[in-house]
Amino acid sequence: FALIGFLREATGFDIGLSTKCVVIPKEMNMCHKIGYSEMRLPNLMGHTNMAEVILKSITWQHLAHTDCHPHVRTFLCSLFAPICLDTFIHPCRSMCVAVRDSCAPVLACHGHPWPDSLDCDRFPADEDMCLASLTKEYKYSHKVLPKPVCQTCPAVEEFFTHKRVLEVFCDNNFAVKVKLSKKRTEFGGQEYNIECQVEFITQGSLLPYETQSMIQQWLLINENCTQRMTPTHRSMVYLLVGNIEGGIIVVNQVYRWQRRDSQLTLATQKWRYHKCL
Repeated sequence: FALIGFLREATGFDIGLSTKCVVIPKEMNMCHKIGYSEMRLPNLMGHTNMAEVILKSITWQHLAHTDCHPHVRTFLCSLFAPICLDTFIHPCRSMCVAVRDSCAPVLACHGHPWPDSLDCDRFPADEDMCLASLTKEYKYSHKVLPKPVCQTCPAVEEFFTHKRVLEVFCDNNFAVKVKLSKKRTEFGGQEYNIECQVEFITQGSLLPYETQSMIQQWLLINENCTQRMTPTHRSMVYLLVGNIEGGIIVVNQVYRWQRRDSQLTLATQKWRYHKCL
């Protein structure tokens, strides 16, 4: 996530003849489907050509996909791919603070501090002249889903009995079966995908339509754990077992589900009739 660049000072940065409208490139997928398709060059990071924009923004795409804040994409795209209007519209200081407070822990999980180039004091405080943060009405009108956080990596178990697995199920409130794959991106990074619909073994308070994106976020935020789980690029099936505590999703145990694992199959079959002590 290292960021090299600078922010234009000030609140009124007029466009003038030195800037132009260009189509947001396909490589900047974090800035697609955000309400507009063209951006201004130079942008608010001082990038003057599209090659530079793509190179510098690509390091932030991973953070955007974690959904660490509802406005993380809006914030980043207002800087890297500002909308084509008569003047540049800066993100408000309040939006920067909100995104920073939610997303800095994700950067820290990957060993990076919040960069000085995104110091929130550089953004305007006037809510009427900039992109504001979430309103209270938005917060209360949308369901707040459990969020994954940076955590100590759970052990990946390969040798176990079905009785021990049942004990682990009893000690947690969800168990989800997922199929993961890993592929290289064109810029040399790694990308992880959930290849099939999440299958619940035990559900707890999670809902199927919410869980796939939450598991994807957990895999992105805790990428060091995901790397341990997927040593090769071959698709593999895992059972993730964990708890939801105070609105936080914590994965406590990971089982690698191989075809010969009769113990896992037996545990999941017995679970529907099992009574925890």
